[in-house]
Amino acid sequence: LEEAAFQLQQIFRIDISIALNILGTESMRAGHCRVAFTCFKLAADRGYSKAQFNVGLCYEHGRGTEKDLEKAGFYYCQAASSRHPMAQYRYARYLLQHGPGSPWDRHHKAVALLEQAAGAGITEAQAYLGVFYMRGLKPQEKRGLKYLLQAANSGDAQSRFHVGVCYEQGLGVQRDLAEALRHYGQSAAMGNRQARDRLQA
Repeated sequence: LEEAAFQLQQIFRIDISIALNILGTESMRAGHCRVAFTCFKLAADRGYSKAQFNVGLCYEHGRGTEKDLEKAGFYYCQAASSRHPMAQYRYARYLLQHGPGSPWDRHHKAVALLEQAAGAGITEAQAYLGVFYMRGLKPQEKRGLKYLLQAANSGDAQSRFHVGVCYEQGLGVQRDLAEALRHYGQSAAMGNRQARDRLQA
């Protein structure tokens, strides 16, 4: 009986959190940012990772509450610890730019989170890692190209442009101008101005 009661409490807690998060999303769409933030916060404080991510967004952008990057980082961290992929990406960015602790620890943790988010299909994380590995202190060009291709194949025009640069300059791949032109063309068709300029050059 105790186990059944516990299970019912868990289901109720989760259902309430989901309902609050949906209400928050609808309120945000309707322009009622304060109401949305309150709903997200109630669900987040019940441990619901989607709501924790939404609270992080509210704090990061000052929607429905005062802008507070430290609080945004806290809620992103909570959601990331529940394996919320977009929160992993946002928390990694927070760690790299504002996070506490030693730069080495922050860097190491951020890269691990970015890898997880990229593996879950988050295009922004794939693009970030692609550039990160290309430009790091010890560039890992093949690894960078792998992530740039993932992001490009998910429709990221800037990453498609970077793939073109890799083929033009032979970064992580055999130099191939025809392949570079193909990637520049695809990126330009998606509206990337750098790719258009590169094609003309």
